[in-house]
Amino acid sequence: MSQKTAAPRWLVLVAFANIYIVWGSTYLAIVFGLDGIPPFILSFLRFLSAGIILFGWCLLKKESFPAWKNLGRNTICGTLMLVGGSGLVTWAEQFISSGSAAIIIATEPFWFILLDKKCWSTYLSHKLIIAGLLIGFLGVILFFVQSGNTASTSSGQLTAYLVLLGSSVLWVVGSLLSKSKTSKQDSTIMTTAEQLMAAGVVSLLISLLTQEWPGFSFAEVSLRAWGGLLFLIVMGSLVAYLSFIWLISVRPPALVSTHTYINPVVAVLLGGLFAAEKINLLQIGALLVILVGVLLTNIPGYKKQLLPSD
Repeated sequence: MSQKTAAPRWLVLVAFANIYIVWGSTYLAIVFGLDGIPPFILSFLRFLSAGIILFGWCLLKKESFPAWKNLGRNTICGTLMLVGGSGLVTWAEQFISSGSAAIIIATEPFWFILLDKKCWSTYLSHKLIIAGLLIGFLGVILFFVQSGNTASTSSGQLTAYLVLLGSSVLWVVGSLLSKSKTSKQDSTIMTTAEQLMAAGVVSLLISLLTQEWPGFSFAEVSLRAWGGLLFLIVMGSLVAYLSFIWLISVRPPALVSTHTYINPVVAVLLGGLFAAEKINLLQIGALLVILVGVLLTNIPGYKKQLLPSD
């Protein structure tokens, strides 16, 4: 506990602001980035740049090179979490608002419960967790029903919603896989750098396969798009992520995980303020139902980590 109380209060507040506001604002940054940059080219530039920066930082600290035995696992994890997760979010935001994307991604905690088979005995023994799952997916159904009943909703938008659900699943699968042990463990930052660079390469391959490069010109990219890309690289993939890693070491994970509730709210507010996105009351209601579900599924963990044991 000494480590958890030694951290400067101001630094803790700044780190929480990063994972609350910065991560929540990446959805809007993607909207800006798409103003002239196709989705997988945008992901390629974002991930590879951030990965190279982190890798260079590790070399400056004279860390050892990544273990070759970990290359395959980190490539798979980076592809699932970053390309399957963030990359598909970028693709989906061509068709839907950033706020809507954030609402669907808020379902990730439910997929952790459903897919983490090793912990099923613990999860399914708590009535609150089961209730949270049911309520959370009710919120998802409400969101889809009201979206499908809107006259302006296109088939592309509905497809984007479904892709985002798949994106959440891929992020969780990659996260669970990344927890597996290997014979030699690299540092967290080195592992992240390797995953980011792998995700950048995979995004490049996808951009080639989907014919994003023909007709694309860096000279025609707007200043707003460059600003969005720079924000995603520096603030989203570096500052916010490193803040998250540091907070986990100095504060209870239950407190750090509260960004799950804040990020979609920030995304909806910023999308409305700076991108003229419209979120109706039924969508807001669906978001609240989803967040209530997330809260219920996390209450047992909060009690365990935050309340003193007898």
